[in-house]
Amino acid sequence: MQINGNITLKELFDIGITSLKKAANKAPVFEAGVMLCNLLKMDRAFLYSRGDQIISPDVSAKYLECIKRRSEGYPLQYITGHQEFMSLDFKVTEDVLIPRQDTEILVETVIEHAEKTPDKNLRILDIGTGSGCIAISLAYYIKNCLVTALDISPDALETARYNAQANGVKDKIAFVEIDILSNDTNVLKGFCPSEPQIETSHCFDIIVSNPPYIPSIEISLLQKEVRDYEPKNALDGGEDGLDFYREIIKKSSSLLPKGGLLAFETGYNQALAVKALMGEMSSNVTIYNDLSGIARVVAGVRDN
Repeated sequence: MQINGNITLKELFDIGITSLKKAANKAPVFEAGVMLCNLLKMDRAFLYSRGDQIISPDVSAKYLECIKRRSEGYPLQYITGHQEFMSLDFKVTEDVLIPRQDTEILVETVIEHAEKTPDKNLRILDIGTGSGCIAISLAYYIKNCLVTALDISPDALETARYNAQANGVKDKIAFVEIDILSNDTNVLKGFCPSEPQIETSHCFDIIVSNPPYIPSIEISLLQKEVRDYEPKNALDGGEDGLDFYREIIKKSSSLLPKGGLLAFETGYNQALAVKALMGEMSSNVTIYNDLSGIARVVAGVRDN
């Protein structure tokens, strides 16, 4: 669709809504408004109160391109470049998974554990940090902590560093490029925040991860906007979806002391399998449900 000449804000908004409806978008009014507000850098109240404002052809063209991409399944958050998580704002790009509300359960579980020792300086390891939403949220809400955030992707780490700076916690987080499946844990010991130059064992109090957990064969069955646009290496968890859980649990024995917390987000119907795997390092493993009642987080304190 092409617009010749000027058009009012309301007319442009209506075109966006109509186009998204035709594409069977589930929230056409909301999403059309989000994209228009993001493009014009205004809040939603302005959108409804200044409907007669004239919009120039170049702005209209940019908006229609956004609507076109969204109609084709391109994720809304990649169009706007932002996603809220734990009441913080995160920049998102195609190099990172889009933060989801379900993951807030994982962060809240770790925060609740941290509150049991408010005077201790906690050392936290976040494996597969992506946008940094977990690491940054923990650094933001836990006063006494230092976080080491790992990812295999340098582009993801660049986004995470930006988010740490934007949310005021860059001095509390060390970002490290590493492949957790192939690297020896001795590499990680050198990044222990409290003793960065000394290779010590058991140097983290908390290990947290939202790892890739989709079984390889199920990647093609994911909804289009996830399958076609979000990074595959952040989705694919191997044949049964449990590759990363096995490796992290195995390596946690040399990184996590007795009494240390290991906490995971898990995929649909994976919680019991992950709990069983964690039985190797703890007899005290708990499953937490998300707001939909789905088992979403598995966490345990190391006791052997």
